[in-house]
Amino acid sequence: QVQLVESGGGLVQAGGSLRLSCSASGRTFSNYAMGWFRQAPGREREFVAAISWSDENTGYADSVKGRFTISRDNAKNMVYLQMKSLKSEDTAVYYCAGVRTFYSGAYYYKANTYDYWGQGTQVTVSS
Repeated sequence: QVQLVESGGGLVQAGGSLRLSCSASGRTFSNYAMGWFRQAPGREREFVAAISWSDENTGYADSVKGRFTISRDNAKNMVYLQMKSLKSEDTAVYYCAGVRTFYSGAYYYKANTYDYWGQGTQVTVSS
């Protein structure tokens, strides 16, 4: 079992930056591929970014590519999402997710691949 807790959300003006953090506890975090998803009111949960447990590979949604950066620190059991040049359409609840995998370089963009989820953190971008 892995417990995930997000933090770092808040209210920011358009063009600003935020860094989200996800703290993992429980099983060996370094064997887990991790992802960030978001859900805006009235919309389905969507993929934002993902990272392999080896930290070799990352993937991003087209809507955030070049603005968001996912990273991890396996020694600290942490995953981060650095968000820059924020837009009003980035407003959503952001969720951290994890799945155990044997493939060190694999990352996943489908929500139903992930077994563990955090409770979410609200990000609101004012225009």
